[in-house]
Amino acid sequence: MANRALRRLRSRIQLLRFQVPGVLAGALLRPHVAGVNPDVVRETWDAVADGAHNSNTDLTFFDGCFYLCHQTSPYHMGSRRSRLLLWRSGDARTWEKVTEFKNESGREYRDPKFAVIRGRLFLYMLPNLTVRATPVGTVYSSSADGTTWDAIAPIEPAGWLFWRPKTLDGATWYVTAYWHDHGKSILLRSADGVTWTQVSQVYEGEGNDETDFEFLPDGRMLATARLEGKADTEWGDASASTLIAVAPPPYERWTYAKSRVTRLDGPCLFPYNGRVYAIARYQATRAPKYVELGGIYSRKRTSLFLVEEEGLRYLTDLPSAGDTSYAGIVMQGDELIASYYTSPPERDVTWILGMFRPSHIRMARIDLPALERLALSTEDCQPTA
Repeated sequence: MANRALRRLRSRIQLLRFQVPGVLAGALLRPHVAGVNPDVVRETWDAVADGAHNSNTDLTFFDGCFYLCHQTSPYHMGSRRSRLLLWRSGDARTWEKVTEFKNESGREYRDPKFAVIRGRLFLYMLPNLTVRATPVGTVYSSSADGTTWDAIAPIEPAGWLFWRPKTLDGATWYVTAYWHDHGKSILLRSADGVTWTQVSQVYEGEGNDETDFEFLPDGRMLATARLEGKADTEWGDASASTLIAVAPPPYERWTYAKSRVTRLDGPCLFPYNGRVYAIARYQATRAPKYVELGGIYSRKRTSLFLVEEEGLRYLTDLPSAGDTSYAGIVMQGDELIASYYTSPPERDVTWILGMFRPSHIRMARIDLPALERLALSTEDCQPTA
């Protein structure tokens, strides 16, 4: 029996030796087929395309200017050559570099997130010490003018990875955070962006990590969380999903639903006319065993979703492929300006190939009334595989 099992294992390994290179080579030749709705996605353009692996963006508007922050590195994984670059622009098209943040005591900073609190521009960052990109906590810097920045300092409580701070009244700020070892997320509260106290646990289990939230019109919170499932492997996991969590004030008790439309990686939630939407990484296709949700051999998109209490509804892609997503947004009336990163979208490469290839920081101009019309339509929006 043992010999038979060993022979089967060897046969599978031999098969994979031929299958995987073929899949990767085929991906290099596959044309781009993302389904972009031109009524919604009115325009896209490069902000940074310098041949590096640029990733993990955030965007804000402060003191009359757009501010863009993103990671630049040799590849997707952790690297001592990685830096966070901060840019400023009056029109989101022509950018000047303001400064850069480098982790002198470790490997890198990842996942920058902005907040404007008490008239200061805050930037939260996640220090990472390993190649596997597993940050260990949160640090921050702040600026009164966007040019001169305070020294980077750690944030308490230790070990929690902050996502994106938001406020409903301009006085009390909330942020969702997930544990550095994954598996649980919490909600924190602050009046100054520096001292944070825990309000509640949002969720625990199933590899819970990246968690974002938005306020509903009645004051409740609607959150999404990336659930990696029982085993986060290179093939993905059949049990992976997106958590939808809702809590009324004071945000101490949460109710849950799950969506398997995709595993919502790098979520960026925003409100418009009483509804909540998300820009995030999307996996349009899956296959048993080898291309489950989260699998590195799958094809990815940056996409727009309607987020409802019962689940997600896919709406449209942005031009994107390979290693992509982690958006930031600025809303200006009925228009939304978004930043995101992507492998060059001319070829529909797999995620793993995109991790080791150059990637661009792109901007998109989104027509919000058109997005709302699409969300309210009775026709299902079908992704292009």
